[in-house]
Amino acid sequence: GWKPEIWSIGHRNVQGAALHPATGQLWTAEHGARGGDEINTPRRGRNYGWPVITYGIDYSGAKIGEGTAKPGMEQPVFYWDPSIAPSGASFYTGSAFPGWRGNLFVGALAGTRLVRLTLEGEKVAGEEPLLRGMGKRIRDVREGPEGFLYLLTDSSDGEVLRVRPGP
Repeated sequence: GWKPEIWSIGHRNVQGAALHPATGQLWTAEHGARGGDEINTPRRGRNYGWPVITYGIDYSGAKIGEGTAKPGMEQPVFYWDPSIAPSGASFYTGSAFPGWRGNLFVGALAGTRLVRLTLEGEKVAGEEPLLRGMGKRIRDVREGPEGFLYLLTDSSDGEVLRVRPGP
């Protein structure tokens, strides 16, 4: 029932997007409210639920929408509760970290970490928080030409950090 130029609806606040290197499928990292941050794989003509369904609640503590599921509305591939405030997202394809190939990396603002999501097809099989002890808000993550990861921090004296294998 929406205009043909609208690809999909029901996204709250997309902060990161990346194309899967093998399939070309779009993956998005989306802010929820309190809880309910999501990873989605948007497809044409689908409704991803916001604000009717969500795993989050309003910042005031009030309920949002009708619950967590409703016919005709898609479930997220993955969600965080409590929120991490996801930011930039990037699939890893390099050779510096062979065990990370095909993994999705997502920055976290409130979570002050980098998150590595391992995948099995279009399902998240595991989550590994990285760099939590730094206390840095990670705004974006990108793979460099040599296969290292580059992170952009979000602060008044922001930094670009390089993640590379140890000796």
